[in-house]
Amino acid sequence: MNALHPEAGPLRESDRDRLIAPSGMSLRDLGDEAVAGLFARPGRLALTVIGTVVGLAALVATLGLSRTASNQIAGRFDELAATEVVVSTKNPPGQPAPVGALPWDAPARLERLNGVVAAGNLSTLNPGDDLVTASAVNDPQNRTAFKLTVVATSPGLFIAARAELATGRYLDEGNSQRADRVVVLGPNAATKLGISTLDHQPAIQIGDTRYHVIGILSAAARQPDLLGAVILPEGTARQRYALASPERIAVETSIGATTLIAGQARSALRPDDPNVLKVAFPPEPRRVREGVQSDLDLLFLVLGAVSLIVGGIGIANVTLVAVIERTGEIGLRRALGASRRHIAQQFLLETTSIGLAGGVIGACLGTLVIVTVAVHNTWTPVLDPLVPLAAPIIGALTGLFAGAYPALRAAHLEPVEALRSGA
Repeated sequence: MNALHPEAGPLRESDRDRLIAPSGMSLRDLGDEAVAGLFARPGRLALTVIGTVVGLAALVATLGLSRTASNQIAGRFDELAATEVVVSTKNPPGQPAPVGALPWDAPARLERLNGVVAAGNLSTLNPGDDLVTASAVNDPQNRTAFKLTVVATSPGLFIAARAELATGRYLDEGNSQRADRVVVLGPNAATKLGISTLDHQPAIQIGDTRYHVIGILSAAARQPDLLGAVILPEGTARQRYALASPERIAVETSIGATTLIAGQARSALRPDDPNVLKVAFPPEPRRVREGVQSDLDLLFLVLGAVSLIVGGIGIANVTLVAVIERTGEIGLRRALGASRRHIAQQFLLETTSIGLAGGVIGACLGTLVIVTVAVHNTWTPVLDPLVPLAAPIIGALTGLFAGAYPALRAAHLEPVEALRSGA
């Protein structure tokens, strides 16, 4: 019953709110109460901030690392794929090139063009039924003889193909001029033949002809056929296999010169009939780079968002527990005149402050991670300057949204029930 009017029924909530004196809490008081509430449990505050720091640091670091990695991938792509030109004849596949279609001095002619780094002839030979073996003993069952690809090259091809040596040396111009019976083995061919070192001057046989192994490749960034091939000097192939003309020419250009060299190559090699030659070079790599970068950005953005969501859930969890623990305090504030709005504002200010602090620390930590990884890998760190600046704002918004439900729950607690529960 109403104590002022015994005949009236129980006070409704709206009537009770009118009887309670309006709160005089200022913004400064609200800030003081929020700070006091935050630092009342410093251990829990530190753990909550750490959760947000990890989320924001992961977001900043992943976005920065994706940009840095994309920049490295684009650079590698430009350096490798966008600097290759292959010149060949237009003869049908499987048929030998017409005699004289490509001149033997094609690499020298092309290297005189401004923008050509290296050039080399490459021809696939037809050894017929000859097998390749590393054993001097004739095995009737052919357990040590293999059908391997045999190619002939000029010395410049190893540079143009970005070939790397595991041991030994490349073929040189002298080997070609003297028609030396020497070979360089691709790594797959060397493994099949059981040759891994040149310490004992190994030799192989192609049919009945013996060749000394002077080098073994470890890799070839271009012309992957070299990996499983037996590589002869071009002069040796002309004498032994009657090679009439180079099959194709591999050219490495400077970055940005591919289109220019592709347009000049035919006239430089066959000024009498440029249309007899075919020039192949990769398309404009911009779309490929953009596709790679967008895919990496999306991947790392999803990972960062997941980390940020985990941090937001941590804030909501801790704030909800704090609301339950501070039920008595909330009831007392409501009884003394604090409005629902002030209760909600206090908890929202606390969670927003947690998110803001986590954003600032996370932005610094994420930037440090980017620089550390880039320095360790000798990369150039790339980071959008808006990302670390936006991290504190994102953290504050995360804290604001994470604290919305706990703040509303705290604001809707009834004073009497809150005092009874917190007693």
